Amino acid sequence: MGQLPPLVRALLKGDAYPENPRHVDLMQTQMSFVFLLGDFAYKIKKPVDLGYLDFSTLEKRHFYCRQEVELNSRLAPEIYLGVVEVTQDEGRFFVGGTGEVVEYAVKMRQLPRERCLDRLLVRDQATPAMLMKVARKLVRFHQASRSDEEILRYGDIETIVQNTEENFAQTTKYLKVSLSQEIYDGIKSYTTSFIERQTPLFKRRIEEDKIRDCHGDLHSAHICFGHEVYIFDCIEFNDRFRYCDVASEVAFLAMDLDVHGYPHLSRHFIDSYVGLSGDRELEQLLNFYRCYRAYVRGKVESFKLDDPHISDEEKGRVLGIARRYFELAESYALRGEWGG
Repeated sequence: MGQLPPLVRALLKGDAYPENPRHVDLMQTQMSFVFLLGDFAYKIKKPVDLGYLDFSTLEKRHFYCRQEVELNSRLAPEIYLGVVEVTQDEGRFFVGGTGEVVEYAVKMRQLPRERCLDRLLVRDQATPAMLMKVARKLVRFHQASRSDEEILRYGDIETIVQNTEENFAQTTKYLKVSLSQEIYDGIKSYTTSFIERQTPLFKRRIEEDKIRDCHGDLHSAHICFGHEVYIFDCIEFNDRFRYCDVASEVAFLAMDLDVHGYPHLSRHFIDSYVGLSGDRELEQLLNFYRCYRAYVRGKVESFKLDDPHISDEEKGRVLGIARRYFELAESYALRGEWGG
């Protein structure tokens, strides 16, 4: 692990918290530090501006902490407990203290990590019945989620092209690192041709109100099986990544099941969602969106290669994951129009 900021080092000590835990574990992503206390977890956002998100000021981090709690309460209200102040008093940092407010944290109940879908997949313990439960919860969520004139605009061809072109622009620096020129060219060609040929289909999805305020980051690590199915950690930092066709959301999890080596569970999840929602047209877009989502995951993993807080050893692991996602995206592109 690279050199951690003083605030982060301080929050690794139990006496910084009102719960006074005996031990604190740290997880981090490109955009946040998460402190695991056992019963609870606290997440603070890194002061970064990555273009597609901007957490560069305390005010912005406070706003997006509040957004995170509000949006995630749609699918996991029992998990997200609120936003708390992180203070500094006489050189010491405290969660919920009385000194100067220097940061904000999202407070959550800590979910049992071993019951998250990605861990269950690794242990070959995920079942079709579990994926049926996810599909059922997702269908209800999508049917109740917001879809208005503002959100429907995100289904426009112009926005879809903006999203895909942004992906390609942001990954050129990783050519010959995590992504080969051949894979890059092949996926870009497939993406462009599909959008051109299927413009009427994309327009029809808008007319049918299939563009919704979705979760935006629906992969297996964000699904946990406890007393019920908890779907957490949605996109709060950029509406454009959350406002999307429900087909894109379904494709995200289907892709993630594929990359874990469970195509039969991927197929069962798709069939369950289609059967429960009646949205059979969705399948015509799944291969396109699986390719898009796999490419996004390859991009996000590649971004970690530039993070100074991640060790060289961890970056070596990240590089392998990024390459695997890009190769999966290529496999979808090679399947052609509908993909199967």
